[in-house]
Amino acid sequence: MTDVLEQLDVTDWRGVSLNAADPLESGKVLFAPALHFELSEPERQFLSPDCLDGKSKNISFRPANRVLQGTNCQGQERQALLEMLDRFYSRARALVSSLCPAYRNHLSDGFTSFRPAEISGRASSWRKDDTRLHIDAFPSRPIQGRRILRVFTNVNPLVARIWRVGEPFEQVAATFLPHIRPPFPGSPWLLQKLRIVKGRRTLYDHFMLGIHDRMKADDRYQSEVSQTKLAIPPGATWACFTDSVSHAAISGQFAFEQTFYLPVSAMQNPAASPLKVLERLAGRPLI
Repeated sequence: MTDVLEQLDVTDWRGVSLNAADPLESGKVLFAPALHFELSEPERQFLSPDCLDGKSKNISFRPANRVLQGTNCQGQERQALLEMLDRFYSRARALVSSLCPAYRNHLSDGFTSFRPAEISGRASSWRKDDTRLHIDAFPSRPIQGRRILRVFTNVNPLVARIWRVGEPFEQVAATFLPHIRPPFPGSPWLLQKLRIVKGRRTLYDHFMLGIHDRMKADDRYQSEVSQTKLAIPPGATWACFTDSVSHAAISGQFAFEQTFYLPVSAMQNPAASPLKVLERLAGRPLI
């Protein structure tokens, strides 16, 4: 576990004066067991899957326009839920800005989400089964080479959130990239024209999606690849680049997650990015 985790003695969301970019970019999971996101007594009512709308597995919040989706809550309850997610977003952004000051002016905000459903047993297909090791890539939201940085907190008062972390990204890519065919000519333009994807799907996005799917579909790989089990205790916070850290969420209920996007140019070591790794292996530019 010590090879996977970089433990931080942090108790304040404004972080401490240190540079956590090096362990993050080298593929480690930042782990802050004493950094808690406290819920008020009224907010504890949301520690129930009943606040979901029945169709969604998560409640999502867009910081840019304050849109809340995935919940059946109305009126004051809905406003309280929105404010809770907005507070987590603010705390997570302050944390990353403090721990990685070089990232501060380059971060783009993704979704904030609250996950009140139990992970185990909810998958409808292998492609959507997050209990299988995978790297993050989005079918409908091309990121065109940017990094995916995520901050999580387990707010379950009693139960650990169980993760598995697999092999380094370069080994993952070397295993699966040779088996992924290039896209059909014109398909990125057509996907964007038909609004199947939001933006242009680059070769990078195509290959990352292929790796994501092939990892999840390969039963032998899932069972035989070297992996480490992590039990994230109640109250703990953790963060990693989920586009390069091979991970699986095995079980757990009640967690927050904040997504940020970071351009490769803002990294301390751009060569460690999935974009540069894939370009090196493919021998060609991918964006």
